[in-house]
Amino acid sequence: MPEVVEVRFKGNRKAFFTWDHPHPPTMDADVVVQLERGQDLGRVTAVGEAAARKCGVGCNGCALTQPQEPAGAVVRTAGNDETHVATELRKSEEEVRRTVMQKARAYDLPMKISDAEWQWDRKKLTVYFTAEQRVDFRALVRDLAGLFRTRIELRQIGARDEAKRLSGVGRCGREYCCSSWLPELKPVSLALAKDQKLSLNPSQISGGCGRLLCCLRYEHDFYVQARKRFPKEGRTVRTAAGIERVYAIDIFRERVLLKAEDGSTRAIALAVLKDEMAAGDPVDAAPRPPSTLITFDAPVAPPTAEDATEAVTPRRKRRRRRGRRGNRGGEGTPAPTDG
Repeated sequence: MPEVVEVRFKGNRKAFFTWDHPHPPTMDADVVVQLERGQDLGRVTAVGEAAARKCGVGCNGCALTQPQEPAGAVVRTAGNDETHVATELRKSEEEVRRTVMQKARAYDLPMKISDAEWQWDRKKLTVYFTAEQRVDFRALVRDLAGLFRTRIELRQIGARDEAKRLSGVGRCGREYCCSSWLPELKPVSLALAKDQKLSLNPSQISGGCGRLLCCLRYEHDFYVQARKRFPKEGRTVRTAAGIERVYAIDIFRERVLLKAEDGSTRAIALAVLKDEMAAGDPVDAAPRPPSTLITFDAPVAPPTAEDATEAVTPRRKRRRRRGRRGNRGGEGTPAPTDG
């Protein structure tokens, strides 16, 4: 049975291929793979069970999605000459990107050319770009196909995918997570920052791509689980000092900041607060009903036959009569005559 091999290409692009040879390839080995149209050269990043497990989780990292199908088969391990050809292609791609950029400006297309990637056999040239809206680049593709004499593919990507391809250094001083080790890009919303009580200033919670930081997801589950042990902010509780309101909480120090009715504040440990709340009744609990219910019966006159008829018979709506335009004063009003 052929094994599954994970192969990565330029820009952290990866795909899965089958290995039909008796001996598995080594890690970080350059291999030549067979694609639908031509051959490409990449580097092995996972072999055997590890690659099969990555391939079986689906394209979005969700167990409910369909497993990925291998894109092709590994032809052979690349030699020194084949690796040298790939290196020369990588050096020429920056010049190709600048040429495509000039052509896009000539056609006045609102697009930003991010990167260009040659296929190893030069039968395909992929150009990656970002744009705020859809771009009609059919004329540009025809021009590029006549210039480079190969198949041209223009692929629009998002800001996160652009940062993943180009890589960079984040505010933490390390390489972007999406470029180094993060396998899949998952959506990040502003609610993650709100749950962690972070600053909502976009410049402080955004990455190099201009979108929210991917690392906001790392500790979100911890904050959600930790806040369940604390009383909600704004809740009124009864403690040994009287009636107080929860003003703020400190998850890491296990403290709660309380504010009294006179405006004074104090910090108390979470365990001590729970003991004081257990000793007294909570303020925001529903009021208990009195043990003895007292009713006051007012004297009521017995209903008459007319009251019963009026209660059962529905009222009729009166229709408003509209007079004619020429005779608004009624039928008895004479028409005006010539003096």
